[in-house]
Amino acid sequence: MHSRVTKPVASPFLFPQSKLDKSRSSSPAPSLHPVRQSMRQEAATSSLVLTQDAGSRKGHLRPPPLPEEDEDEDTDAMPPPSCTTTILLRREGEQVATDGEEPPQLVPPLNFAMVDHGVYRSGFPDASNLPFLESLRLRSVLYLCPEPYPEANQAFLRARGIRLFQFGIDGSKEPFVNIPEDRIREALKVVLDTRNHPVLIHCKRGKHRTGCVVGCLRKLQRWCLTSIFDEYQRFAAAKARVSDLRFMELFDISTLKHLPVSFSC
Repeated sequence: MHSRVTKPVASPFLFPQSKLDKSRSSSPAPSLHPVRQSMRQEAATSSLVLTQDAGSRKGHLRPPPLPEEDEDEDTDAMPPPSCTTTILLRREGEQVATDGEEPPQLVPPLNFAMVDHGVYRSGFPDASNLPFLESLRLRSVLYLCPEPYPEANQAFLRARGIRLFQFGIDGSKEPFVNIPEDRIREALKVVLDTRNHPVLIHCKRGKHRTGCVVGCLRKLQRWCLTSIFDEYQRFAAAKARVSDLRFMELFDISTLKHLPVSFSC
């Protein structure tokens, strides 16, 4: 028997492979699930609203633009405070630079102190101490050294009408110290005369000779010897001399009691 070879019958519902591939490539991608698609659209819409809201807030907080200056304004108007300060500082600096002078510094002399109302003591004043002495408005200076008074200091005193009293006392060290009692008395008479106040008493260091005059003045003011010695040693320190202490202890004030001591601390 002969076998029959049957040919495949083309189905009307089947498409060729080439046409099926073309249709797949040209057909659009399948759409997402409708719920997910709606959620994405809502998120995009909300982010857009937030971005617009933030932009509006930034625009609200931004300071308003400054008004433009009119070119016809008065040029003599006052500058802002910072400019005013700068101008004043520059003017002061220019004045200082022009004058070339600094305010004087008040530097007291060595061992300067107030003894009593209108009475001062110190060491020898140099040129840097002269502005300070001028502030005291002195009437007289009591100088206790035998050396001539420097010309610069004398010119300072003459220019201000300050009288100079000089009682030269030798500044020898122990054991050759010789304190002339008569000169101490004459110096005390100058100090006790209030017409010479304010008066400055000074020697070289303001320790020994000045300390003896002040110590004898304290005896006239009825100070006890302990207080007199304490004051002397406060200025003399390690340079205190036994001869000075002995001189003050033995100094006789009876010849000066008739002079009024009208000033007191």
